[in-house]
Amino acid sequence: MRADIGVTDGKISLIGNGALPDGERTVDAAGKWVMPGMLDVHTHYDAEVLGNPGLGESVRHGVTTVVLGNCSLSTVYSEAEDCADLFARVEALPWDAVHAAVKEHKDWDDPHSYAKAIADRPLGANVAAFLGHSDMRVTVMGLGRSVDAQVEPTPAELRRMCGMLESALDAGFLGLSTIRSSFSKLEGVRFPTRQLPSTYATWREYRALNTILRRRGRVHQSTPNLTTRVELARYFAQSAGRFRTPLKTTLIAGMDVKADRTVARAATAAAWIANTVGGARFRWQHLPVPFEVYADGVDLVVFEEFGSGVAALNIRDVMKRGELLADESYRRAFRKDLAKKFGPRVWNRDLYDAVIVSCPEPEVVGKSFGAVADERGIDPADAMLDLAVAHGPALRWRTVIANDREEILDRLQRSPMMQVGFADSGAHLRNMAFYNFGVRLLERAHQRGFLPIEAAIHRLTGELADWYGLDAGHLTVGGRADIAVIDPAGFDGASSAYAEAPFPGVAGLQRMVNRNDRVVAATVVGGELVYEYGEFAPGFGTTLHAGTFLTARA
Repeated sequence: MRADIGVTDGKISLIGNGALPDGERTVDAAGKWVMPGMLDVHTHYDAEVLGNPGLGESVRHGVTTVVLGNCSLSTVYSEAEDCADLFARVEALPWDAVHAAVKEHKDWDDPHSYAKAIADRPLGANVAAFLGHSDMRVTVMGLGRSVDAQVEPTPAELRRMCGMLESALDAGFLGLSTIRSSFSKLEGVRFPTRQLPSTYATWREYRALNTILRRRGRVHQSTPNLTTRVELARYFAQSAGRFRTPLKTTLIAGMDVKADRTVARAATAAAWIANTVGGARFRWQHLPVPFEVYADGVDLVVFEEFGSGVAALNIRDVMKRGELLADESYRRAFRKDLAKKFGPRVWNRDLYDAVIVSCPEPEVVGKSFGAVADERGIDPADAMLDLAVAHGPALRWRTVIANDREEILDRLQRSPMMQVGFADSGAHLRNMAFYNFGVRLLERAHQRGFLPIEAAIHRLTGELADWYGLDAGHLTVGGRADIAVIDPAGFDGASSAYAEAPFPGVAGLQRMVNRNDRVVAATVVGGELVYEYGEFAPGFGTTLHAGTFLTARA
């Protein structure tokens, strides 16, 4: 429909056709799409929002609401050192940056004061939150006990965690996030090879917490351990609601994985059975773009899925890591791991499918490790390790993990078993950049026609807001004025181009971004025009208070 929208005091006051009075400020949206602001339901902005509350890398792409506290990680209860140990390795964030952000800004001690502290910041986007299970476990049990496989919480400790969750839900948190993935490791000097605390919990502990979520109608977000897929049945069983209230459950990730082409169809079918036969309320989180990742040397999370990769990542010192990679016994193990053809995996480990994008040896740039190996008459694994030893993080390469087939990507984006998410915004700064996933979905739908534009917009806005119980995602009189104005004339393919930009607050650190400033004509948050065609409003992220802390509907 064609209409004008009036905004007064942060709310939509009028929707009409040419009958609106002149406003203090007018945004000319002729020929453009005026839509609700988009939601990014899977971010790790927990530390960034403290020191850089504008969250501009999301706002510039039409996102007006972000959800943090995913994957068992939050900063609600834990102190600075624990937060840094929890976030740094698994989310590929600088330990010092996380530690400094929490230590400098933490002025809360429970979920209610946390919500107020976030709302009081000059937010560029609205923020909603999960409570992280690892955050709770560390606070209740201490870091050492929380990552000891032989230790379970005492009854009193479990009761305390249940009370902490109840308090968070009272404060409007969306629910609880957990993690089971064996990829998830601690950073720091205390327990650097242990997995995140949430992975050590038993399903008895999860059930106690899920009982609260089910009773309160809130959400369980998790990352499963894909190396033991039978465990997925536990998530489906916990979500099931044939004879009780179903538990809203969302897992990462619904993808067309190159290493196993059966995953996409199996995931969709399993979710359909759980929801239709079991009465569950289950959704996979789906990234609507090719899952392309970059690595500096061997710093990439998928190396956590095999033994020799873990051994390399466990050594944080560059020189000592180089000595390990040069060792022939290590190389034998590395070659063997890469050559394995069977068993669950995320990365296909095909070094002919891993392309060098920068290196002090210019003759290898643009070639795969496999092609370099062929030229040198060596094994592809040795080609990778030779270059990693010689150049360390100066060797940069990329590969596509999943979502490389257009027709399967189209099918996943149409599936009601999938919800758009898993951008991991604010994390993996040197590995991936999906801040503009929504813009790229709209461009694909516009150009390929696999999904009506109205349906694509709803998937990015109202569908997510309604599922998570948030006051967002719709343009209605009396509702929040969170609006994105999209200029389809800017859809020219540039949104997927690689770029880098300074990471705010950390000198010398560049993060990956994908930008096309011709697509988002305007972003409005809480009635404030915060962004237009590549330019942020004066005071953005410093004095301009546009966003707020959004609470879940009771």
